[in-house]
Amino acid sequence: MGMSAKDREWGAKASRYLKAKLKQGGIGYKELAERLNRHGLEETETSITGKLARGTFAVSFFLACLAVLELEGIDLEDL
Repeated sequence: MGMSAKDREWGAKASRYLKAKLKQGGIGYKELAERLNRHGLEETETSITGKLARGTFAVSFFLACLAVLELEGIDLEDL
């Protein structure tokens, strides 16, 4: 069974949000992978590219990205 339309929609929103925050911070996927690795997550530039392109990733990945990007909060209207 695949993802529902709502799951795909929210995944796409989360992916767009992370991409926008990375762009705003001038941070590429390679640097994001390095930051995540320093926090104990095993990610590569390629794995991050795939996750953000598909819009499918665990909430733990999303939260870890927010943490390493040092974002103070999320305005849910931005999603």
